[in-house]
Parts: sequence; C-alpha cells; structure tokens
Amino acid sequence: MKISIYLASGLVVVGTLVGISFGYYLTPEYKTSMYDKNSMSLGQADRTFDLRYLNSMIAHHRGAMLLAEQLGKNTTRTEMKTLAQNILADEPKAIAELYAWKKDWYGDTKNVRDPIVANLGTSGDSFDLRFLNAIIAHHENGIAMTQETRKKSSRTAILNNADAVEAFLTNGLNTLTGLRTAWYNI
Repeated sequence: MKISIYLASGLVVVGTLVGISFGYYLTPEYKTSMYDKNSMSLGQADRTFDLRYLNSMIAHHRGAMLLAEQLGKNTTRTEMKTLAQNILADEPKAIAELYAWKKDWYGDTKNVRDPIVANLGTSGDSFDLRFLNAIIAHHENGIAMTQETRKKSSRTAILNNADAVEAFLTNGLNTLTGLRTAWYNI
C-alpha cells in the first residue's frame, strides 16, 4: 500500500503543528525563552510560574556556590575565606528546601543545571575585586528575581521565600559594596 507524497507531507505538517501546540501547553515559558533571549523575566504569571522560580532560585544558589569555590581557592583575605566557607555551608540547605517544594508541589525530581558563572582567574591583587564585582551583580540579579516573583506569585511559601531572599541579598549587597569601597575605593 502506497501513501501519496501529498498525504505524507500533510501528516508531517499537522504532526509538527500539534507537537508545537502541545509543547506550548506543557511549557509556557518556551514562548518567552524562544523569542526573548535578552529577558531575565521568569515569564508570565501562570500555573508553572512558581516552578520556574524554584528552578531559577536553585540555579541562583548554585551560582553563588560556584563563585564561592573560586573565592576559597584564590583569596588571601581571611574574611573572604570565611565568606566562601559560609556560602558553601549555607546554600545547600536553601537548595534542599527548594528541591523539596518542587517534588511536593509538582512531582518534579529533575536536577537543575548549574549556571555558567564567570571564571574569575587566579589569585592576585585584583582577584577579590573580580569576585566582589561578580557577586554584587549576582545579588542584583537575585533581587530582580524576587521582586518579579512578589508581583506574579500567590503562593505564601514562595512569597515568604522571595521576601527572605531579598532581605538577605540586600543586606549582603550593602556589605559587599562596602568592602569594595574600602579595599578598592570603588
């Protein structure tokens, strides 16, 4: 039994359209990520917004850890070594809580990929400045994420998390910019 080329082509087109439509339904953030590559937005306030927040915040915490690992290996300042140790001790706890929520609320047990963070280079006079610049930008991005989340989420646990994270990041930002000013007059 032969199938005509027109029927086969039609089936391919219909199948493709159904697949794209189904993909948009299952992953509404696809539309945003596909067409708005420069946006840091978590997308629209829809049924998977909180899941996108959880995944983004997990990646955010992992980014802090990856920067702290570089800091611990390359700084010579005692206070910066302590900062690296604190980040590496505290962030896994926050990540574990977010993963637990993902599993409980969405049945999602997939691991979040580590973010790409800047390679800060090797130790030297300007290493701590490179770290401070990177972690300050990291904090600013986290604050933007929490502010967006408070506008788009209605889940109490997420809103409380966003408030706590923002308070922590704002306090840390003040400390980090103070160190940068004191050490580098910037």
